[in-house]
Amino acid sequence: MAKLPESFIDNLLSRVDLVEIIGSRVPLKKQGKDYSARCPFHDERSPSFTVSPGKQFYYCFGCGAKGTAISFLMNYDRLGFMDAVEDLAKRAGIEIPKDARPAETDGSTDMFAALEASRQYFQKQLAGSEKAVNYLKKRGVDADSIARFGIGYAPEGFNGLLDALGTDERRRAILEKTGMLSKSDSGRVYDKFRGRIMFPIFDRRGRVIAFGGRVLEKDDGPKYLNSPDTPLFHKGQELYGLWQVKQAHSKIPRLIVVEGYMDVVSLFQHGIREAVATLGTATTPDHAELLFRNSSDAVFCFDGDKAGRAAAWKAVESIIPRMRDGRQASFLFLPEGEDPDTIVKSEGAAGFDARLQDAMSLSDYFFDELGKNTNLGTLEGKARLAEKVKPYLGKIPDGAFRDLMAARLESITGVSRVPAPEPTRHAATGISPKRSLVRAVITLLLQQPKLALAAETPFAFAALELPGMNLLTDLLHTIHARPDITTASLLEAYATHADYGALQKLALLDLPGNDESWALEFSDAIAQLERQTRQQRLQALRGIMANQGLSDLEMQELRDLLHARN
Repeated sequence: MAKLPESFIDNLLSRVDLVEIIGSRVPLKKQGKDYSARCPFHDERSPSFTVSPGKQFYYCFGCGAKGTAISFLMNYDRLGFMDAVEDLAKRAGIEIPKDARPAETDGSTDMFAALEASRQYFQKQLAGSEKAVNYLKKRGVDADSIARFGIGYAPEGFNGLLDALGTDERRRAILEKTGMLSKSDSGRVYDKFRGRIMFPIFDRRGRVIAFGGRVLEKDDGPKYLNSPDTPLFHKGQELYGLWQVKQAHSKIPRLIVVEGYMDVVSLFQHGIREAVATLGTATTPDHAELLFRNSSDAVFCFDGDKAGRAAAWKAVESIIPRMRDGRQASFLFLPEGEDPDTIVKSEGAAGFDARLQDAMSLSDYFFDELGKNTNLGTLEGKARLAEKVKPYLGKIPDGAFRDLMAARLESITGVSRVPAPEPTRHAATGISPKRSLVRAVITLLLQQPKLALAAETPFAFAALELPGMNLLTDLLHTIHARPDITTASLLEAYATHADYGALQKLALLDLPGNDESWALEFSDAIAQLERQTRQQRLQALRGIMANQGLSDLEMQELRDLLHARN
């Protein structure tokens, strides 16, 4: 893969709104010219996370998290570098240079291609199967939903997909790797999905990574069959329908977690476009993290039977440690024999939404569930509840929600509040407060890069023997080569530099003054560096003169330096 041009990164970071990107995921509060929030990368009570729109970067004084829009998406949304760049490029409406697109070395390109070909194959088979078409019509799935979700059909028989796509040994090997084929004990290879309605599962970039298949008749095997885990797919980390939800919303207001593919499709079709499903597995910590990274409000919708209650509690255990302030979770239990698909068809979107509004809050469900079979009219019962609750409270991130849950426990049992852990605090910076001239110039350049253009090349002070001089001159050369570079882009250019951490801290310092005063300070500092350079050279020439004498050229240089000093 060719390296992304520096000019492209500069342009990209200058055109995206860091406040909008972070603010859509983390509640930000205006604080002077910057914004602050509780850090999304560690638990804290007081906000120490700062977003600077002028400099287009963020920094946490608590845990040290820092970076640009690219690094934020990489860390918060768990994206790779190119995925983050592609996300931002799409937002900014700019194209990534074709020769800079990633060249896959792990075979993933072939696997993505095989899965997309499988999706197209299943959709073609659906069009030719009266049985499958009639099933979807009976379920009320319209053409728009079929297209939106890429729904298809895997025909009966063992070799349909294999014969269509596995035309040679290499292609068969790729299909096996993607989980589209199975192998018997005797070594026979055959289609994994047969006689099933097929639901492709998309990743966050809209690429097919797996499938879920549903039987048409109850007695034709397991109701749902999912792709096995593969290099591209881990079911405990993916949510069916999330890609479609993200396409429907610029900012997702809430996410409704349901159990089945058809539930997601049906809710979408009725205008409720926030539904996702957990792919036939319990809600995992990765699911919880994914939910809250996309929306601060999650509603879990389960059957009201024993299995549904068990699934709900699994969700509680996964989301409790991720309940930072500002996040909400609630639980809707449906009547026995009903699911979101049947409810929305009988009651409409308004009826289903009314049920969502009446969903039980996480706190109510938590205490009700743990309080079952416990006599709270006795001291023993209250003590039992307190012992059940305390371990969970210890997992809740520090903040108001933790305090209120502890207060709720105290109101029910009389047991004193669980003490909140002392917030972990770190020094705001590791940089010595001692101000040096070089450090001052570097700080000015980081925060106001265009100042560098006032320094003429070649830089007369480059030979000055002072700590940080090599870094200073390198920064000046970088800015001169890229005159439109911003603070964020400049930091990005030094992401692998040994002094990257120090540079980020200097860039975050509060720089008093205005454009005029900064320009004056910069020019004065450059003038001082040039004077120091002349003094250094003067001393060196005097040393040469004392030891071995000066050449004619050196003598003339000495006279010029003495004249300049006077």
